[in-house]
Amino acid sequence: MQSARDRLEAILSRLAARADDENVFVKLYPEAARAAADAADTRRRAGVTLGSLDGAIVSIKDLFDVAGEPTTAGSLLLATAAPAMRDAVIVRRLRQAGAVILGKTNMTEFAFTAIGNNQHYGTPGNATDASLIPGGSSSGAGVSVGEGTSDISIGSDTGGSVRIPASLNGVVGLKPTARRVPLDGAFPLSATLDSIGPLARTVAECATADAVMAGEEPAALVPLGLAGLRIGIPRGMLFDDTQQEIAAAFDRCVRKIELRGARLADLSIDDLLADMRAATKRASIASMEGAEVHADWLATGVPVPVDPRVSGPLSRALAVPASVYIRTIRRRTALVAAMDERLVLVDVLALPTTPVAAPTIVSIASDEVLCDQTEGLLLRNTQVANQFDLCAISLPMPGTAPSAGLMLVARNGHDRHLLRIAAEVERLLGQ
Repeated sequence: MQSARDRLEAILSRLAARADDENVFVKLYPEAARAAADAADTRRRAGVTLGSLDGAIVSIKDLFDVAGEPTTAGSLLLATAAPAMRDAVIVRRLRQAGAVILGKTNMTEFAFTAIGNNQHYGTPGNATDASLIPGGSSSGAGVSVGEGTSDISIGSDTGGSVRIPASLNGVVGLKPTARRVPLDGAFPLSATLDSIGPLARTVAECATADAVMAGEEPAALVPLGLAGLRIGIPRGMLFDDTQQEIAAAFDRCVRKIELRGARLADLSIDDLLADMRAATKRASIASMEGAEVHADWLATGVPVPVDPRVSGPLSRALAVPASVYIRTIRRRTALVAAMDERLVLVDVLALPTTPVAAPTIVSIASDEVLCDQTEGLLLRNTQVANQFDLCAISLPMPGTAPSAGLMLVARNGHDRHLLRIAAEVERLLGQ
């Protein structure tokens, strides 16, 4: 078995070789990582372990506090911010579990967009094809796991920001139930919708990282047999405009699941989606809560070095009256309850994570209409889990090139049930 230090050095050598063109990581901690790797190796030689994360190479999104340095959240605006006084809770818990924290990964500015581009720190090329977009906002996280420069990368998910890059880079991405993992020390976008979740090569690795971050004792993930499970397929608006190859791959996946004894049934949620769309017509919850986070610089009217695709929506949301926001939140509460009642009928929902594959970085940069259309489609399916306070996971779908994901969605708090089902689906699809 290769030592943690040897694996770390191999990754550091890869990163050093491309240092002049590094867009995946924005900060590296080589000496601290070497010390953590050596400690993990010493424990292993002594027959001691801190658990299944001990010695794992982990990267964190550039919105988690690390003591002694500013948290820039993908923006030049925060480059001179006051240094964090302490590590984010999840960073502290990962270190205590023996994780080797390698560095901070690139992200879209303030975690606001889904394409994965960043005009300040560069855009990471997709792990499967560097000419393609990585997906965001946890862009560097998806690429890092996909290319093998991290075992696990920690992202945040407000409308799909873990699952979109997971889908496009061919890895697993988990969005846990909101507030399961503490947000302390994570730069916020939306207090209502933000979740912290892992990206990794396997469901088991995601489950371990999730348990550690949630403050639980990680336990072996036992896959749940599919026979008799109720799988809801929410056909309707979430399947509109799905690329043919992705639709075909999805149908193959659910057919395999059905052959293992799962009971598949169409379950319409279009009425609830339409109600949520109406409730957020004036402005999204993320943009209204994000506008409050950034109100101080937005209100000055002074030009700032922020991507117009970020500052524009935030600025418009700042002008929305408080009464509209309060009514939106109140309506969401009712719709969350209605969705929970609807999902009592199934164990999980299954649908494509993203209805489209990754387009090229060049095409997005040169075509504003294509950029807007792509972003809308990338967010459409994933944001449902955030809006309705659910948990969800994206698994790579075999036979898709470029990569696309299969998303399984479960009720609030049913994270472990979801992970056990996902582990069995992963095993089945890998055969």
